[in-house]
Amino acid sequence: MPINDLPVLSALRTKMQWHQERQKVLADNIANSDTPGFKPRELIEPKFAATGLPVAGGPMGSLPMLRTSASHISAAGGVESFAQDRNGGFQTRPAGNAVNLEDEMLKTSSNQMDYAAATSLYSRSLSMLKTAIGKR
Repeated sequence: MPINDLPVLSALRTKMQWHQERQKVLADNIANSDTPGFKPRELIEPKFAATGLPVAGGPMGSLPMLRTSASHISAAGGVESFAQDRNGGFQTRPAGNAVNLEDEMLKTSSNQMDYAAATSLYSRSLSMLKTAIGKR
């Protein structure tokens, strides 16, 4: 088994990839804070089992079926999109924009700290494994 296939490292890699994608979504929310009719989006956080694998199954998890056109048949129990539209209790501006810059900046900062923590854990885990096999 290659070192990169260990469940803990796989879970940390998945978490880091999620933080990277979330950063893009949050940056898009901030960039469109003055766009009329723009609604902020958020990514659904991945869930992990005690083994370190994503709960949805498979190495990267399985994706739900989505309806990308009104003419498609809707899946039972499926969601309409990957992103979650959210208003968070804040009022929508007269132009229809619902982005709260303070909220988005706090989420960006929190996302950055969580990514740094996952990166640190990943590098320390690799370092510990290298020490254990005598490569350090």
